[in-house]
Amino acid sequence: MKKIFFTAFILSVSLVNMCAQIEWRNDRTGIYAKETGLLKSWPKNGPEMLWYYDGLGDGHSSVAISNHKIYATGMIDQKGYLHVFDLNGNVLNKIEYGAEWTGGYDGTRATPTIHDGKIYIMSGLGDLICLDEKTLNVIWKRNILTDFDAKSPPAGISESPLVFGDKVIATPGGVMHNIVALDKNTGKLIWSGRGKDTVTSYCAPLYIGDLETPLVVTQTAEHIIGVEASTGKLLWSFENKNTNAIHGNTPIYADNMILVSSAGQGSTMLQLSDGGRRAEIAWTLPELDNVMGGIVKLGNYIYGSGAGGRNRAWYCVDWKTGKIQYSERESGLAVGVIISANGMLYCYSDKGEMALVRPTPEKFDIVSRFKVEKGTDQHFAHPSIYQGVLYVRHGDSLIAYKIK
Repeated sequence: MKKIFFTAFILSVSLVNMCAQIEWRNDRTGIYAKETGLLKSWPKNGPEMLWYYDGLGDGHSSVAISNHKIYATGMIDQKGYLHVFDLNGNVLNKIEYGAEWTGGYDGTRATPTIHDGKIYIMSGLGDLICLDEKTLNVIWKRNILTDFDAKSPPAGISESPLVFGDKVIATPGGVMHNIVALDKNTGKLIWSGRGKDTVTSYCAPLYIGDLETPLVVTQTAEHIIGVEASTGKLLWSFENKNTNAIHGNTPIYADNMILVSSAGQGSTMLQLSDGGRRAEIAWTLPELDNVMGGIVKLGNYIYGSGAGGRNRAWYCVDWKTGKIQYSERESGLAVGVIISANGMLYCYSDKGEMALVRPTPEKFDIVSRFKVEKGTDQHFAHPSIYQGVLYVRHGDSLIAYKIK
């Protein structure tokens, strides 16, 4: 009997492990909560490089991981390709999925989303493609700009598809079809919401399911909007403008509060009430004007970087009050992307330096740092962590570092 129980236990653990999936910023929070036993400091030259691959093509998208396979997109000769790797860096497959963005900062943008045996890819040109995870055959494909009478933002579509229940959410930004829910299996329209009729703006939306009225929250060119997840009905909105209409960060949710941050405008904290049907501004913080590097919440504090002019610093801010705990620019670490795992911060600067930082409201406490030498062009892609390995995409290259 004990042997049967043990076998069943091992099988259940294996099945959970097999189903582990990493999408945009893990689960859109930027926190890799299942990672344990990671190094608390790195050697002088950085953690061991396990492998690297040159040949992804142009792009700034992050990797997705499902069933021990790594998925990464890149543009080669103006065409988008999905690369599939095993955990040792061997290429298992490579397929073309269509034209990609060539209008500046060329290449792929959105991170693929893998859900219920299907892969969802959003191209910079607005093609939303659903593939079978096993065969990589196209199940359905449609363009969210042409199909919903919408205009592309200046730097191309950048939102990673949001999937929950039977729906995949996209934000075309059209007047009649501002935000839409499509059937994840067929691509057919389930609902369409007018939002505030403003152009889409690079934000991967967030689903909040633990409210009396579940929400989809996102940022468009001029507004923060909260819509009813089941119908697309606009429940609340707040004007949120900046010079270039860049709103590249997925909102952060906890404790009935939603934090949004964007370039120039800074950060805004919303307080929800009436089961999610109402919201009001709790505080604002112009200094924390994060362009697209993400913010993480650990305990009672949020960590991230500013990016505009005098605000190019790393910040720690009180979640409840918006009070700045520190603003740090003396370390020499340029601003950039932030994620967290196993109680530490991983800060990837836009100058290509990776830093391991101890989270504390007292100071920006860098423990270790190293330069990412491989790759090309901008250091925009958000790193990912899976089973003790740090995956860094830098343009044409994907690099795997052992951090456990």
